[in-house]
Amino acid sequence: MSELHQNKEIGQRAVVVLLLGAAAISLAPIFVRLSELGPSATAFYRMFFAMPVLWLWMQQDKTNDTVHRQPNSLGDFARLALAGLFFAGDLSFWHWSIKLTSIANSTLLANFAPIFVTLGGFFLFGERFSRTFLIGMTCAMAGVAFLLGDSFAFKPDHLLGDAYGLVAAMFYAAYLMSVARLRAEFSTASVMTWSGLVTCAVLVPVTLISGDSFMAPTLFGWAMLIGLALISHAGGQSMIAYALAHLPAALGSVGLLLQPALSAILAWFIFGENLSLLQMSGGLVVIIGIYIARRGTR
Repeated sequence: MSELHQNKEIGQRAVVVLLLGAAAISLAPIFVRLSELGPSATAFYRMFFAMPVLWLWMQQDKTNDTVHRQPNSLGDFARLALAGLFFAGDLSFWHWSIKLTSIANSTLLANFAPIFVTLGGFFLFGERFSRTFLIGMTCAMAGVAFLLGDSFAFKPDHLLGDAYGLVAAMFYAAYLMSVARLRAEFSTASVMTWSGLVTCAVLVPVTLISGDSFMAPTLFGWAMLIGLALISHAGGQSMIAYALAHLPAALGSVGLLLQPALSAILAWFIFGENLSLLQMSGGLVVIIGIYIARRGTR
């Protein structure tokens, strides 16, 4: 098998894993909606309950992974910690955004991450993007806007929450770019575990400041937090981290726009939330945009 053919197969596999990761994190809004705790405490437990699984995975990975090196210097841990800080910023600002503006506004603005990844890649790393990729990215983001239907609206009293949504997108873009570069050196398990420890630690004071309770009142509430941790984070975000070792970060961020489309479908099934023709069309436009963007990176 030629190296070119092998790389193509790896890239195709990475796209599939990325989309599976997007499917797993599309459950996150469902778990958050069903959580009996406030948004900051929910974010904390998302990390807290994922850490034992990620830590065990990393310990096993140390003996089985002969391709990647283990972090062993202050510089290595600093870069991993930085990724954790970026993810903590994303979760914190997104959850505060939900409190201060509409969910529709927060969702749309938080999904501006592909724009910031593309701008960051261009200005920081000198990356170049084809016209086809940019058309696909624009198409996918337009699809997300259609998904929100008539619920998106700018209001003066929502401006701070809207700004927090944009800041969350910037933090998530920084996280994706960091993970893409860390994965060139370290295994998925190492990146997820060490960065996750930092995210978890940062979310403790964030939760205390927010005033959220740390105690879920029922077993169902705890089950939702564990599901969020294991399925959406340990599962979904790990698949995304794996894929980013083999795909450009910009394409990865566009592929993740599948998440709000799947979340809308799940909300329709689980909560009976209506899906208009415009919203269904938006989901289709997202998929078309991802396909075009993928073709633009070959």
